Amino acid sequence: MTERSPWRPSRRRLTDALTAALAPVAACGLALGGLAAWAGAGKAGSPARMTVSAGRVYLPYGNTTETAAFFDVSNVGGADDRLVKVTSVAAPGEIGLGRHRMAGETAAYKEGVDAVTVPAGGELSMSPHGVDVTLRAGAGWRAGDLVPFTLHFERSAPVETVAVVVRPGDRPS
Repeated sequence: MTERSPWRPSRRRLTDALTAALAPVAACGLALGGLAAWAGAGKAGSPARMTVSAGRVYLPYGNTTETAAFFDVSNVGGADDRLVKVTSVAAPGEIGLGRHRMAGETAAYKEGVDAVTVPAGGELSMSPHGVDVTLRAGAGWRAGDLVPFTLHFERSAPVETVAVVVRPGDRPS
């Protein structure tokens, strides 16, 4: 009887095995490097952080009490959030979010919206030509008055702020 020698992998088999193992190892290393860079930049697990500024509410014109309020909403966090509701103890009735849309070249219409996204690291700047807050003015509002508002977000805590009553076209000083 002849004695058999133990099995040994050939050089080609070793090269093929190492090449096959290298692809998933390289992919994992690349993914881990990207995740480390993202975490190092402070974005990993960073929740949305909302700030609100430049609040203004238009003084109604004529006999109407309907008006609009505008805010600059910034998200300095690492995750998107959505503005879902605005409330005010100083404004009677229902308050809603709305958006102006063009209907042809010379006409526009307003539509209600349920929520408005504020992207991570981004800003929502409300204006009469885009997103605004629709409400009824309180009795006796005058230019320069401060009106309290609370902006409610899907994930972040509510933000309390004030808006200055201004005539349309004016910016608060």
